[in-house]
Amino acid sequence: MAKKNTAAVAEELAQPILEEMGLLLWDVVYEKEGSGWYLRYYVDREGGIDINSCEAFSRAVEKVLDAADPIEGSYTLEVSSPGIERQLTRDWHFEYLMGQPLFVRLIRPVEGIRDFTGTLTAYRDGTMTLLLDEETEMNVERSETAFVRLYNDFSGGDSK
Repeated sequence: MAKKNTAAVAEELAQPILEEMGLLLWDVVYEKEGSGWYLRYYVDREGGIDINSCEAFSRAVEKVLDAADPIEGSYTLEVSSPGIERQLTRDWHFEYLMGQPLFVRLIRPVEGIRDFTGTLTAYRDGTMTLLLDEETEMNVERSETAFVRLYNDFSGGDSK
């Protein structure tokens, strides 16, 4: 049996707290940044998350992490919203955001273009289908993306 990575262990430990608080775990990441390690929980709930809910979850999960002590060495615990332009990293994210506009950056350009914005119309076996305009569809393998995130147009509409 393979040993679980730190993020998977942290997710497992947080699950009862998430359920009790009615929160959705969007993602958990354990990563080195500069000289320090960070354990980051991205949580949400129906209707959106507020700072008080993030703080309450942080306090509760910190106690569980301290008791279980699954991480060697020191790290910084952070809890936040996944944000309005959240990254899609798990298969269920694509199902959850079906019909929503996505911003996709490819690892290698297609016809000289790396960045695409389109509406997610299908997702199956790691392949997403984006409707780029009224008549152009594009199939993209997740494995060929640098990242995929929810798209929001902050331009304020037409700039005529």
